[in-house]
Amino acid sequence: MEHSKISGSCLCGEIRYQFVGPIKVFQYCHCSRCQKVTGSAHASNIIVDPEQFQWLSGEVFLGRFELPDTKHFASSFCKQCGSSMPWLTKSGRALIVPAGTLDKDPQQKPVHNIFYADKAPWYNDVNALPKYDKLPVK
Repeated sequence: MEHSKISGSCLCGEIRYQFVGPIKVFQYCHCSRCQKVTGSAHASNIIVDPEQFQWLSGEVFLGRFELPDTKHFASSFCKQCGSSMPWLTKSGRALIVPAGTLDKDPQQKPVHNIFYADKAPWYNDVNALPKYDKLPVK
């Protein structure tokens, strides 16, 4: 089975990357670290083997932060626009791709939530909220 190339980029477009499937797992992470690094209720992370991944351009704009005393966690970002970018775990065994940086649909959906017990106290399931196709006028 041939896997398609999936590309992604930062908000300003300086950094571009691609990976070739298969995706190991696509998950939502509700841990407090992912809340902080995304500024959101959870991270939407795709995990791939590092050998499947390559930077296409702008690697010079990448920044990296490693939180001391953690086994796997780090973060990567564009130094120009601040977008979260893919990052290699401290162990080097997995590459974490923030799904929001993808340029097209990866043709897979998240399969589970992890660290759900640590979810933000203000988190509401998205299906319980009203839905608008555009910014609502009030």
